[in-house]
Formats: sequence, structure tokens, C-alpha cells
Amino acid sequence: MDKTFCTNLKSARNERGMTQKEVAGSLCVVESCYANWEQGRTEPNVEMLRKLCAILEVTADELINGNI
Repeated sequence: MDKTFCTNLKSARNERGMTQKEVAGSLCVVESCYANWEQGRTEPNVEMLRKLCAILEVTADELINGNI
């Protein structure tokens, strides 16, 4: 997993003032699943990426390439 994505995901979450647990709950996944995305152990599928963008109010490009 690209470290840029992991860093951007965490930054976007922090900018929204959300915890990992809150984001995970919004996505209907367990907290460890979401934490693995931030830590680069696994990556979200396209459906989850779309949901992440909506929850965190960012574009997929912002999450993947930066500029958050």
C-alpha cells in the first residue's frame, strides 16, 4: 500500500475531528479493518473508497495523491 494514501487518509480523518472508530462505524466495518487501511496493511476496495470520500468530504484523488 502506498504510504501517501495512508498518510492522507489519517490526515483527512483528523481534519474532520473523527476517530477511527467513528469512521469505521460509518462504513459498517470493524475498527481494526479501518485501522489497517491507515497503517498500510490492507487497502479499501473501490466501494469503500467512495464511501470514505463521502464521509471525509475529500476526493479520491486527494486521498490517493495528496493535497488534503
